[in-house]
Amino acid sequence: MNPQPEWITVGALADGFAEDNHILPAVDDLAGRRLTLHFDNHWQIEHHFAAHTLRWNNVGEAAGAELPYRATCLRPGIYLVDFLKHEQGQIHSVSLVLDLEQQCFSAVIGQMPSQAESSVDLFSRALASGELTSVKAQFLHGAIDTPVTASTPRHEPTDELVGLRNRYIYSASEAYEHIYLNANFYSWQCLRGVEQGLADTDRCHYYKIAEQLYLFVWREKIVPTLGLVLIDLKAGRSDGKIFGYQGADFSSAANFPVGALAEVLNRTRHR
Repeated sequence: MNPQPEWITVGALADGFAEDNHILPAVDDLAGRRLTLHFDNHWQIEHHFAAHTLRWNNVGEAAGAELPYRATCLRPGIYLVDFLKHEQGQIHSVSLVLDLEQQCFSAVIGQMPSQAESSVDLFSRALASGELTSVKAQFLHGAIDTPVTASTPRHEPTDELVGLRNRYIYSASEAYEHIYLNANFYSWQCLRGVEQGLADTDRCHYYKIAEQLYLFVWREKIVPTLGLVLIDLKAGRSDGKIFGYQGADFSSAANFPVGALAEVLNRTRHR
């Protein structure tokens, strides 16, 4: 009989992904630039980029402290920028898809649950008609360096991934399979690596960035986890990050890059 696979923390997962991986190299293309993001909700936030750090501020206010960031580029003119910010004693994950070709952007702001929130059992969540995951994510959109108008391009929700069964090779030791079930859920299993034998079905979100390029976000319910990747089916690559708690004591955050060689195994079409 096979032993029961064990769930691990996000910090332990980061250790497993650390060696011999397929993450994209960080780029400093944005260094020296100031981009003003005009949000649909009327926020206006300036981002001042250096080579490895950025400062952000609301328009008209002084720039804040320097924050380390990672920027990658799967497609020319489209950047994924990721960083953590601290506000009111909480750590927030901020991921920006900056589409300089269309002068628009998408932002994903994630937040880990408290230990008390994570302790609420799944049955109680279901009876309360709530989401099974306690991980939160907010999706925001807007224009770069210009006010939002009716003609501003948008990264729209998409169902183009639904029905695909994909394999992702993150490193020589780490491989996963994803099955994109419907607009709200996907299933994953670890084929090899530190989570080998584990599988689940979790809440997810899909946005189309460009032809065959997608923003995919998932929120896990067993071990609090926010995953975010850009998937380029044309290039057969993905790149992004995983955010969660370093250990089981909820005292510190882990936020580490992931990237994979992506392969479509098949597509299921339901009539």
